[in-house]
Amino acid sequence: MDKQITTKFRIYSSAIEIFEAIVDPKRIGNFWFSSSSHRWEQDKQITLRYDEYRAVGIINVLEVDLNKKIVFAWGAEHDNETIVTITINELEKMNTIVEINESGFKAEDPDIVDKMIGQKEGWVYMLSCLKCYIENDVKNLRASLLH
Repeated sequence: MDKQITTKFRIYSSAIEIFEAIVDPKRIGNFWFSSSSHRWEQDKQITLRYDEYRAVGIINVLEVDLNKKIVFAWGAEHDNETIVTITINELEKMNTIVEINESGFKAEDPDIVDKMIGQKEGWVYMLSCLKCYIENDVKNLRASLLH
């Protein structure tokens, strides 16, 4: 049976602003990855770079619902693919809940607990950086986390 994790944050901004920060390759470097090869659109394959960690990853964008939802698969290059669903729910103007659900963790994987905890920590960190960027224009938190 596959396992999943969910992380939610309230961000005081519009759904449009949050959506664009994620899908726009010119903006994503302000809070998450160093660069994104293309705008995130359905059926596109995107190369993400994390220069500080000398890491490159590929995502396959499976679904995009403008200003509401982004679904992508990642980890296939490591034979460890999971599906990430980012849901953007604007409750009222400038009050939005961003929920990230990552599914596909294999229950039989002997490292499942460490992987799920690591991913949960990563999503909390990413959403913290997004919140600081969107609400306060803080652009220097990305890649500050030390292992």
